[in-house]
Amino acid sequence: MPSESTSAALTKNLIILHFTVFIWGFTGVLGKLITLPAVSLVWYRVLIGFVTLFLYFKFNRTSIKVSWKALIQLLFTGALVGGHWILFFLSIKLSTVSVALVCFSSLTLFTAVFEPLINKKQIAGIEIISGLLIIIGILVIFKFEPQYTKGIISGLLCAVFASFFYIINARQVKLYQPPVIAFYELIGAFIWITVYLFFTGGFIHFHIPPGADMAYLLLLGTVCTSLAYVAGVSVMRLLSAFRLALIMNLEPVYGIILSFLFFGDMHKMTSGFWLGALIILSTIFLFPIAQKQIHKRKIKS
Repeated sequence: MPSESTSAALTKNLIILHFTVFIWGFTGVLGKLITLPAVSLVWYRVLIGFVTLFLYFKFNRTSIKVSWKALIQLLFTGALVGGHWILFFLSIKLSTVSVALVCFSSLTLFTAVFEPLINKKQIAGIEIISGLLIIIGILVIFKFEPQYTKGIISGLLCAVFASFFYIINARQVKLYQPPVIAFYELIGAFIWITVYLFFTGGFIHFHIPPGADMAYLLLLGTVCTSLAYVAGVSVMRLLSAFRLALIMNLEPVYGIILSFLFFGDMHKMTSGFWLGALIILSTIFLFPIAQKQIHKRKIKS
């Protein structure tokens, strides 16, 4: 039975995670407002993100030393981070904020499958059922339409990338401080995106973003990246990758509501949206209860 201090720490981490997910839900709005292409947008995002963290380390005189092996691992994980964000914003630009966010909810199902395979554990039935319920919620919220096919594919691939780097970070956070992990992964994302832009001629049409875009990018790079990324990674010490992914499914709910509020489309929220949101929310909040009951039955038997 967990001690009171452990329970308090778990509750604190859950609160931090929910707040972080709310901030991440806002990134969809910013992605829609920023006029830059997806790759350029993420390039600026990770640049601002790791520079902000570097200034934070300098101000607090924090050591960021890691072994060469860890450095290589974190830089390569950064490729997954960069790919995830590019696919997310690409999905938004090829479809809508709602489509991108509901497709990203498939993260739960992918994590339920990949985490046990990578960690060589048996896939739990409750996790698969929870993942499938999330997918049902997604389908209820949004009926896929042919004109959004590319956006849907980008959103699903975004979820696959996110699933892998969440599972990897769940291991890394046990060895290194979350800000250090975030710093080197953002540098890795910056390096890989820079290489991609260099070889594809992406820098030819590069220009300094206009005032509005720069303001949104600064908000995206500092609050929604540096601050939220560090907070999101830090909670992994007490939360499993699957539980993290399950709560992450609140992101589309927050994001869709925020997009309606910011773009004046609240009237478009149909009964189908509320039904789908109810399925997702119910799954998220009932999962820990069901998991606890199953664990108790196993102990008794």
